[in-house]
Amino acid sequence: MRGKRTIQYIFFETLPGFILGLIVFVLIILMFQVLRLTEFALIHGVDFKTIAQIIGFICISMLPILFPMSLLFAVILTYNRLSQDSEIIAFKSSGLSMWTLTAPAMILALIVGAISAQTSFQIAPWGNRRFEVLFTQLGNTKAAATIKAGTFSEGFFDLVVYANEVDPVTNDMKDVFIYNERDAESPLTIIARLGQIIPDPQRPGHSVLLRLKDGDIHRKTQTHTKIKFDTYDLQLLDPVQVVDREKSPQSLTLDDLKNLRAQKDLTAEQERTYTTEYHKRWAISVLCLVFALIGVGLGVQTNRRQQRVGGVILCIAVIVIYWILYVAMEGLARNGQLPAVLAIWSPNIIFGALSFYWLKKIWN
Repeated sequence: MRGKRTIQYIFFETLPGFILGLIVFVLIILMFQVLRLTEFALIHGVDFKTIAQIIGFICISMLPILFPMSLLFAVILTYNRLSQDSEIIAFKSSGLSMWTLTAPAMILALIVGAISAQTSFQIAPWGNRRFEVLFTQLGNTKAAATIKAGTFSEGFFDLVVYANEVDPVTNDMKDVFIYNERDAESPLTIIARLGQIIPDPQRPGHSVLLRLKDGDIHRKTQTHTKIKFDTYDLQLLDPVQVVDREKSPQSLTLDDLKNLRAQKDLTAEQERTYTTEYHKRWAISVLCLVFALIGVGLGVQTNRRQQRVGGVILCIAVIVIYWILYVAMEGLARNGQLPAVLAIWSPNIIFGALSFYWLKKIWN
């Protein structure tokens, strides 16, 4: 009964730390996307709903690697605190074994690992695929970003556009010159004092409204025609249809990878890629168990005189070292320098051995 209560106590001490770690690492990931998101919002005129979708798809695609990192963060901080407050010594003095004290971290690791596996097998590939499709669409956005002040821009909906001044935030332009040669027999030249690009939020990159003010339209056929206007709206449509790009390996579900690996006409490079990606899904899920053991070992061994910030530093150090090793091994697997199974599972084996070494020191 005493062991059961201790397990419950430590488990519910660790759980809030896991949620906090997940939030922290999600925010860190989004920090690296701030410039890109800001560019889409301010320069390309992408609405908030689309930006929210991008953020959501990025978070979903990154969940498999965020779970083990958040778990390590929570376990190190929890066991670090228990060690600093002498609760670990009190538990051991009351007859509880280190197996019992390690059990809460392992139970949480099994739960998180199961969720991580499902996320890695199905949900994350879906999120990554949705991000790829949306990003490809936004990559084709032809807003004011293609129009530079003081230069002739030819990539704006097949028009030649010149503006003395361009505001990338409001999409306002001054002293605008437009040459439209879509109809080769009667090309149009439009000159306006002011202009504004209004993107279509429903079809970003494929439909915009070009609103011109205080200008003239010149049409040249057999005669020259001039039309003066106060306001002239030019609806621009891009008939090019978006073709879905081929799925990247990260967008393939586990079933997709199984089916692709079963094909007999694969090249050596394709076989290595699919095999590497297949084992990555499993290795990342098992990493939750490895990081839980490491967290217990490092958390309990932390010097009691250290502050809690020491646990955060340990967490960051383990994550950085692991991912450096992991990326290096993945590169060897994709290049065919090492078998994919050996390369992808090596970081887990190495860190698992280290975790048992640290735990053995504690038990002794």
